[in-house]
Amino acid sequence: MTDDVAHEKAHDSRYEAVRSRDARFDGAFFFAVETTGIYCRPSCPAVTPKRSNVRFFATAAAAQGSGFRACRRCRPDAVPGSADWNVRADVVGRAMRLIGDGVVDREGVAGLAGRLGYSARQVQRQLTAELGAGPVALARAQRAHTARVLLQTTGLPVTEIAFASGFASVRQFNDTIRAVYAATPSELRAAAPARSRAGAGAPSAGLPLRLAHRGPHHAGPVFDLLQQEAVAGVEEVSGPKGRRVYRRTLRLPYGTGIVAVDERPGRPRTGSGGWLDTRLHLTDLRDLTTAVQRLRRLFDLDADPYAVDERLGADPRLAPLVAARPGLRSPGTADPDEFAVRALVGRAEAERLVARYGKTLDAPCGTLTHLFPEPGVLAEAEPHGTLGALTTALADGAARLDPGADRDDAERALLAVPGVDAATAAAVRARALGDPDVAPPGADLPDTWRPWRSYALNHLRAAGEWGNDR
Repeated sequence: MTDDVAHEKAHDSRYEAVRSRDARFDGAFFFAVETTGIYCRPSCPAVTPKRSNVRFFATAAAAQGSGFRACRRCRPDAVPGSADWNVRADVVGRAMRLIGDGVVDREGVAGLAGRLGYSARQVQRQLTAELGAGPVALARAQRAHTARVLLQTTGLPVTEIAFASGFASVRQFNDTIRAVYAATPSELRAAAPARSRAGAGAPSAGLPLRLAHRGPHHAGPVFDLLQQEAVAGVEEVSGPKGRRVYRRTLRLPYGTGIVAVDERPGRPRTGSGGWLDTRLHLTDLRDLTTAVQRLRRLFDLDADPYAVDERLGADPRLAPLVAARPGLRSPGTADPDEFAVRALVGRAEAERLVARYGKTLDAPCGTLTHLFPEPGVLAEAEPHGTLGALTTALADGAARLDPGADRDDAERALLAVPGVDAATAAAVRARALGDPDVAPPGADLPDTWRPWRSYALNHLRAAGEWGNDR
């Protein structure tokens, strides 16, 4: 089969997904209609266009770069991110995770390339070849989405929103909004759904957000784990099961934040997927994109539950567990360095470190009073033993756990720290680095469960068949 024939067959399969409005593919690809100049998610409820008028794109940025505007009905810019970016360990996957974390906005393409260990030209070439858009275009699409959220959920002045979204100038902001949404910022704000306008307010009241996910989402075990692990002063889980709220403090590039995430699922009237209702309090709105991405990793919201459940549900041992908890996620962390320290020392010692070395919030909120201490602070305060060795490695970059870190390199660096065992390194790899296929020492996770062994372990843990002492 020639490449052209394979390419056309792939497009035919995508068109069938569009015809059936299959939400399983939302975020996996986008389609655009040449006769209208609009691009959509596969599950868009609009009338299906003729195949001859349809073009397909790997990213929203690629569709925007070809001159298409976002559909106002299906909001393709708001779909969960492709599950590939969190699964893949290659340079494209690592780059997408870093772009999602806001690295291009803060450090430019040169900073992104430096973190990946490639030249800026190499990164540009690889992203453009596979995704149809380079790092600048991908970051621009992300800024446009952030701007839309702020326009439609807050009463902030447009000028403040422009800079909070990461734009370098108001003119750049206005031009991008017009190009992406075919509307001025004021028109976009006026077009907000009534429920969004009703919840709009000043940033001091917090930003109400819906963190979208694809497919089913079985939240209970994730909240159970977060409740079990919660470190006083930094986190809390309150309320009865099924209606719990997870709250925590966040250290972010420009300031700090406090987040509250509701366990109760939000579900659309039609289609699959849904969202987690969230409220963010940020001291600097430039941190919005980064905070959202860190929460998405914490709750594993970009996962593909259809692919995970299909593979694990075919196993006789796991089939009843998957049937009982469809869409179970593999939780990550909001702060990789923090998780590494906590995985090493445990909850009680982590609370001691917070009380002694954590930075007190300028405006504490109930039981949330501190930020978890940074590795450099801990390395200086308690430089001896395994804790000192680990925090030193994290502080000086010998062990890198940021979203673009190479997972194999990170695990080797952790194991090189005296006193860090394989179980701790595996926990960090699964949670802090988001590896979906980790089998920790002592876990009976056969190769037939690849590439979703991290998810299998969470099913076993939720069913009481695997202990959790971390």
